[in-house]
Amino acid sequence: MGEREEVKLLGTWYSPVVARAKIALRLKSVDYDYFEEDLFGSKSELLLKSNPVHKKVPVLIHNNKAVVESLNIVEYIDETWNSSRQSILPSHPHDRAIARFWSAFVDDKWFPTLIATTITKSENAKEKGMKEVGEGLLLLEDAFISISKGKRFFGGEMIGFMDICLGSFLVILKAREKLNGENILDKSKTPSLCKWANEFLSDDTVKNMVPEIDKVVKFIREFEAENQTRASRS
Repeated sequence: MGEREEVKLLGTWYSPVVARAKIALRLKSVDYDYFEEDLFGSKSELLLKSNPVHKKVPVLIHNNKAVVESLNIVEYIDETWNSSRQSILPSHPHDRAIARFWSAFVDDKWFPTLIATTITKSENAKEKGMKEVGEGLLLLEDAFISISKGKRFFGGEMIGFMDICLGSFLVILKAREKLNGENILDKSKTPSLCKWANEFLSDDTVKNMVPEIDKVVKFIREFEAENQTRASRS
């Protein structure tokens, strides 16, 4: 697009939704400056100014104009750098609608259920939640088979919109598996999804864009231990 544009990304290293923006920018070969935010301490003036409503990451700043919300950012990147490499969203309107539908399912239903299930103290709630998580994965297994048409990714032979959406949560999922000794993504139940997950995390576009699983495990342990300490003092 001619001379280098000013592109900034505000994020945190452990955030799966920030990883979405990083992966999209890498897919499009966009150079950018990254700014690490401290969401548990003092948020930067740039973050507060760029996202005054939610005050959260990720925030993409393109030529001094801010774009917020992770999937909104991915779509913006895809449309803005539309001459760079492949499209992230499918080209056909119906395929785009399907990708957005399943992405909404992941963000609005499946992932919130997973997080609620892993942190609840109630055994009944945990059992019910894990059943819902498993049922959601079965639906995503069927969706992958239908959408991918036998190819490596939801997006075909290249990573696409739905890959970025669901794939960004794989590190959190695998970290939770390690922490709780659970097998959430079960090869015997969702073989296609398991193969896809390995393909996604080993892809050159994704490497170094998502945090290391063991580093996230350590972060979650420390975060939960700190919360327990605060709760015991109150």
